[in-house]
Amino acid sequence: MGVTIDLALLMLALLIGLWGLRLRRATGLPWAPVTYQDTGGHTPEKPLIARRLGLVGKPDYLLNVRGATVPVEVKPGRRAERPYESDLMQLAAYCVLVEEVEGVAPPHGLLRYAERTFRLDYTERLRDQLLDLLDEMRVALADANCDRSHDDLRRCAGCGFFEQCDQAIEPADE
Repeated sequence: MGVTIDLALLMLALLIGLWGLRLRRATGLPWAPVTYQDTGGHTPEKPLIARRLGLVGKPDYLLNVRGATVPVEVKPGRRAERPYESDLMQLAAYCVLVEEVEGVAPPHGLLRYAERTFRLDYTERLRDQLLDLLDEMRVALADANCDRSHDDLRRCAGCGFFEQCDQAIEPADE
């Protein structure tokens, strides 16, 4: 009788282990310790801050991949063959923040969509591209006459300034 219960518990443990491995594989992320997590109802992490650059952000995860910190951004509702440029720049910002906070550049960042994980190599060129974009954004913020940057009705309709915007896209405009 005791051997039967032990065997049943062993089988249950194996099934739970296999189920856990399957769930882990479905995330598309590497098997690595999580050192920072800003998701899932845990105590919110403090943001990463680079005062010198005027940059603040909270990646979804920081993984320790073979001694290197790798930022991860998760967009569970997105499905695309290629990552959106805006998502890549967000991930690049997290790479810059990791470099500024830890003093060591991450080798790459990971962007997880619903069905795919994209890897963004963190290079000096990417860093420069992000810093140029930040400068461009600061100039745009200082400009009182900043034009709409898209032609997306859904995006327009979801904007908090839709009612006041003189460039809002109306359904009849499409």
